[in-house]
Amino acid sequence: MQKLNSKVTDELNFFEGNDPYKLAEEFGTPLYVYNERILRQRCREMKNLVSYENFSVNYSAKANSNLAFLEIVNEEGLNVDAMSPGEIYTELKAGFKPEQIFYISNNVSEEEMRFAIDRDILMSVDSLAQLEQYGKLNPGGKIAARFNGGIGAGHHEKVITAGKKTKFAINPEYIPEFKAIIKKYNLDLVGINQHIGSLFMDGEKYIEGVKAILNIAKQFENIKFVDLGGGFGIPYEKQASQPRLDLKSLSAMLDEVFESFANEYGERITFKIEPGRYISAECGLILGKITAVKYNASHKFAGTDIGFNVLQRPIMYDSHHDIEIYRQSDFKSDKQEEITVVGNICESGDILAKDRVLPEIVTGDMIAVLDAGAYGYSMCSNYNNRLRPAEVLIRENGSAILIRKRDCLEDLVSHFISIKA
Repeated sequence: MQKLNSKVTDELNFFEGNDPYKLAEEFGTPLYVYNERILRQRCREMKNLVSYENFSVNYSAKANSNLAFLEIVNEEGLNVDAMSPGEIYTELKAGFKPEQIFYISNNVSEEEMRFAIDRDILMSVDSLAQLEQYGKLNPGGKIAARFNGGIGAGHHEKVITAGKKTKFAINPEYIPEFKAIIKKYNLDLVGINQHIGSLFMDGEKYIEGVKAILNIAKQFENIKFVDLGGGFGIPYEKQASQPRLDLKSLSAMLDEVFESFANEYGERITFKIEPGRYISAECGLILGKITAVKYNASHKFAGTDIGFNVLQRPIMYDSHHDIEIYRQSDFKSDKQEEITVVGNICESGDILAKDRVLPEIVTGDMIAVLDAGAYGYSMCSNYNNRLRPAEVLIRENGSAILIRKRDCLEDLVSHFISIKA
């Protein structure tokens, strides 16, 4: 097998000796492939981010909620966030205890609140209306709340979750009304949280957001924790040598802020973070086949079996993913070309990489779409009635095991009810 541009996976030893073509032959394509060693490494980097002793990492499971994935995260000693009853259910199945789960809700029903309350899982509300609803359901209960510190950051407007144009969190000017509802239902406010947005690569912006939420925290007595949110970015353009987020510098800044707050507040409260992408993105990629190469006027296209039902990030966020090319034949080509790599969905926006300069691609090649372990499979769909792919985990000993079966055609109709007599 020829690897035409495999610098990234070679340096990571991503495949641990496995042949991508053999993985594709055994499990089919498109195929999500994860590396256990890289996943564990990213967990440890976050867990050891600061020296402040009361520090907790909650993995944001919306990034990747595969059961085996969550089991590994649990083994690494991380706690976990949930955004829905379904995530809570899966996390409990993965071995997390109720006290390890933090349910960060947004506009949820009474039924969803009861689901968490009945399982003794702490939840956060992000509006006065939701706090009122919770108080009626669980008077005297423990609660956390999401506040808007006014600092937003992210790689796309759709993932900026704080500031003036967000649907999330409670603005500081409503703190008096918030406190009144807390008192009305005798609720125990144990913590506050925020999330400024996703994929920041500048630690200074994150620290600005941390300071903003801590200024809000000072307005409450006897809280046990402040959750600073996630959003830690990863370099998606590794082939262009994009630098990594400087964790060492960020660590020093966080420790300084934590110590300063603890001294002023008079308690060494717990500080939480909730990374998702940083933990899961780089341990995953998607293998797919080049099914057609064609020209439309002067534009060259490479068609693949990776439609946006498999990976939505490019069409939803205009996201960049590096692409590697593998070839089973002996055909040699040292030529670089500008090409647009597309999927098999009946939509003009079904584009993986637009006008990308890559080694010459021919039908029968295989591609790997890198850094797809976050918001990849978790956003998959059956659009066009296409089958969701399998997921495979490469263990630390190099063995490749199936951790989710590929859809079959029967799955597409398994929940339908025929109207025929």
